[in-house]
Amino acid sequence: MNDYPQVPLVRPDWQFLVAHPAHFIAFGFGSGLAKKAPGTFGTLAALPLYAVLIQCFSPLSIAWICLFVFLLGCWASDITGKALGVHDFGGIVIDEIVAMWLVLLFVPLNPLGWLLAFTLFRLFDIFKPWPICWFDQRVPGGVGVMIDDILAAAYAILVLLGIQHFYIL
Repeated sequence: MNDYPQVPLVRPDWQFLVAHPAHFIAFGFGSGLAKKAPGTFGTLAALPLYAVLIQCFSPLSIAWICLFVFLLGCWASDITGKALGVHDFGGIVIDEIVAMWLVLLFVPLNPLGWLLAFTLFRLFDIFKPWPICWFDQRVPGGVGVMIDDILAAAYAILVLLGIQHFYIL
């Protein structure tokens, strides 16, 4: 799929983060610098950001914001991946953030809804069932970084809609 090595050319740190706006965005405003489980930290960073969004915008407006952040994330992830020399470096978490926002659009604004959304999204993002794994392995660049998380979000949304069909959250 790509010729990127798996070990970054540079060690990402706060200096790397602020060296280019794309790095700051791709690393989820710093949440991707976590030493362990950066994807989980990126997903957690999405929660307070979404809490602010939902206070300021309608769900439809948030969906449009997600589209914009997806496109911005494609750009930022591509630049950051090239700078690191690693296509989908674990610290690039803007994909987790926008995907989590999409999932949160489909759950009630209560702790149970948010917990289920977080848990299901992380499960699908980590285990990558088909076709998520296919896209993850074959789509290069920033789009490749972003698309597998959008698909994981879609799986989580489908399960959440099924749960909500039978149970009230």
